[in-house]
Amino acid sequence: MKTEERLRLIKEVGEEILTEEELRILLENKKKILAYDGFEPSGKLHIAQGVLRTINVNKMIQAGVDYKLLVADWFAWINNKVGGDLDKIQTVGKYQIEVWKACGMDLDHVEFVWSHSIMNKGEYWKRVVSIARMNSVKRILRCSQIMGRSEDENLSAAQIFYPCMQCSDIFELGVDIAQLGMDQRKVNVLAREIAPQLGYKKPLVVSHHMLMGLSAPPETTLSGSERAIALKMSKSMPDSAIFMTDSEEEIIRKIKKAYCPEKIIKDNPIMEYCKYLVFEKYPRMIIERPAKFGGSLELNNYKELEQEYVQGKLHPMDLKIAVSQYLDSMINPVRKHFEKNKKAARLLEEVQSFEVTR
Repeated sequence: MKTEERLRLIKEVGEEILTEEELRILLENKKKILAYDGFEPSGKLHIAQGVLRTINVNKMIQAGVDYKLLVADWFAWINNKVGGDLDKIQTVGKYQIEVWKACGMDLDHVEFVWSHSIMNKGEYWKRVVSIARMNSVKRILRCSQIMGRSEDENLSAAQIFYPCMQCSDIFELGVDIAQLGMDQRKVNVLAREIAPQLGYKKPLVVSHHMLMGLSAPPETTLSGSERAIALKMSKSMPDSAIFMTDSEEEIIRKIKKAYCPEKIIKDNPIMEYCKYLVFEKYPRMIIERPAKFGGSLELNNYKELEQEYVQGKLHPMDLKIAVSQYLDSMINPVRKHFEKNKKAARLLEEVQSFEVTR
């Protein structure tokens, strides 16, 4: 595959790339390119973490990039997820891997790495302390959004170490690309800034889009990555997210009540699902309607859908019914995996019994 085609695929994943020119040079000069993403095992995965993550990983792999996916058990422990119970957190991590298997992630090019397994390396904690020494508490607190926290919150001392540890992970894993969500941007920028001082190569950053929650967007004056974080889907608000083992009935119920203003594209989660999920998984979108409402509508790309919607030719409820069907089709293989695979079923049962803590 030529460089331009590989670059095009990666740009489809990256809402922001730091920097595109560095990426082009990397693609032209390095044969084996490695990226990473990290996930706190904090509860059931929703569709952005399952389906959308799989779409993005597979697209990057198609562009010639291999992955290390960090199952960040210690980070979830530090962040008090699942009640701060490390054994339960590790159970959640095993469940997450089963979800990605069932989603169709290209696991021939993915290595799962547990965060506890890399922390015993000789240089890991020395590097964490070096990163801490090189930065003010204020700068590190500004990175607290990476763990879903505000710098104004009353953080524990352990949570203050979190950004320094995440920086250390990038260098420990030896990756070329930090390929995480826009909510992780600040720590990735920090890693780029301090890499030369620590004697490491500067990581490229390919930040993917954060899928919106289904609720009406909150009023906010935020912009950029801060705004994306405010709008993103959250498992702590179950009705704002489609989970990877939701039943067809649950999907229909959640989508039916979702925010979807007529003729409006901006901050419309249903339109986002069409753009980032439906048209990524299917070559066209068919919206079935009675003849008296215009008959069935066949759309070949997102732009066509957008034109129909803003002109008022497509009613929100007709769109919602179609989106529910497509989402159910995406999630069905995962549901079947957890129904038929005994090991996966036991993991899901355990995870469902755990209390989700913020």
